[in-house]
Amino acid sequence: MPQAVVFDLDYTLAVPRRDRTTILEAATDAAGAPDLSRADYLEAHRRNLTGETREPIFAELLENRDTEAEPAELAEAYRDEIAADLRALPGVESMLTELGERYRIGLLTNGPVLAQRDKLRTLGWEEAFDAALVTGELEAGKPDVRAFEAIADELGVDPERAVYVGDEVEADVEGATDAGMTAIQILLEDGPDPDPRAAAHVRQETVATAIPAAITELESAGDS
Repeated sequence: MPQAVVFDLDYTLAVPRRDRTTILEAATDAAGAPDLSRADYLEAHRRNLTGETREPIFAELLENRDTEAEPAELAEAYRDEIAADLRALPGVESMLTELGERYRIGLLTNGPVLAQRDKLRTLGWEEAFDAALVTGELEAGKPDVRAFEAIADELGVDPERAVYVGDEVEADVEGATDAGMTAIQILLEDGPDPDPRAAAHVRQETVATAIPAAITELESAGDS
């Protein structure tokens, strides 16, 4: 029987109004930086999961580029664009409250500390979880099992008694199941196919109602 439900943040509980490529373009314009591709940004992000800010990410992307743009200014511009754009998926706050009456509720999100904590402040979710960890605060980011063990420890539960909900196959489904958690995969319209390692698959637009139902089904399966 699960004792805790742990969530990813981006594209699992909250989404930007604009696509991330447009947001990156707006940030580079604001900081006077050259065009940067979303694909290159994601690669640099994966190599910089345990920092305080996005500055190392943008320092890597601007290296050897003919520009006077400063990585710190670009990181701040990108953070401002995200904060202005972020919104919770419909019904998520009520879902967290509902689940919190039965389980310990956690958050484990990849990214720099300042960026991800700023998102929680923007959403008004600083007190929404029993424990919330940003990988920038940890020794390793998802999918490293140490990240999942850290949030389980913060929640005071064994990983085997926790359900992890996230949209990325490698970072979320693979990482959680390798750590012994049960995974629920959030399916995006243009995202990866359902992964067989996940115990359930939920469409992003139905998160608020489908996650509680999926967890109830997992409990029922455990009782049978």
